Amino acid sequence: MEQHSQKYKIRLGMFVAGGLAIFVLAIFIIGKQKNLFNPVFKLTTTFYNVSGLQVGNNIRFSGINIGTVDNILIINDSTVRVDMLIRKEVHQFIKSDCEVAIGSEGLIGDRLLIITQGSADAKLAKEGQKLASTEPVETDAIMASLEVSAANAEVITYQLAEIMVKINTGNGTLGRLIHDTTIAENLNQTVKNLKTSSKGLDENMDAVKHNFLLKGYFKKKQRDADKKKQIEAEKEIEKK
Repeated sequence: MEQHSQKYKIRLGMFVAGGLAIFVLAIFIIGKQKNLFNPVFKLTTTFYNVSGLQVGNNIRFSGINIGTVDNILIINDSTVRVDMLIRKEVHQFIKSDCEVAIGSEGLIGDRLLIITQGSADAKLAKEGQKLASTEPVETDAIMASLEVSAANAEVITYQLAEIMVKINTGNGTLGRLIHDTTIAENLNQTVKNLKTSSKGLDENMDAVKHNFLLKGYFKKKQRDADKKKQIEAEKEIEKK
């Protein structure tokens, strides 16, 4: 009986020790996430709509988690104040002209705050300073915009289908041009007439060049062209 009681006490002691170890580990993990064991400084900002942001959500700067949301308080019907706890070690990078925006962990993850980088010549943010903010884009607004775009695409597709039907049935100018052989033959004849006119114009020019009255003009023009070519060739030789 005493041996059985001793085993029971040993098991109970192990269970209590394990529970205490798990409790201490949980406190350590939660405290690390909430920056309870790290020196921090406080900043604040305001939003019109925090878009699902909660106390304890992460704060990022340059893609790195640097703090957590400490408190969210409704100031009035158009302003919500968000208090932030930032690790002291990154204070040197937080400038007074940094801006705060609301983002998310992936497409459907938790909300978080994103602090953008400030200008190089700006002063460091002070303890408790209010930073400017950028209002988030609501998911409902994005979905509404996508619905409008989809409706417009549907209208355009319907109109294009109507145009193709008219073309295939020979309606409209383009449809008649494609299906009417008479129009095609007229276009071919027009092209032939242009070629014939061009050929006749070339013959007339040749006749003008051999005309006794204009022959001297064309010869002079040819001599000037030959002289210009000769001067250019001499310049090329001099360059070499």
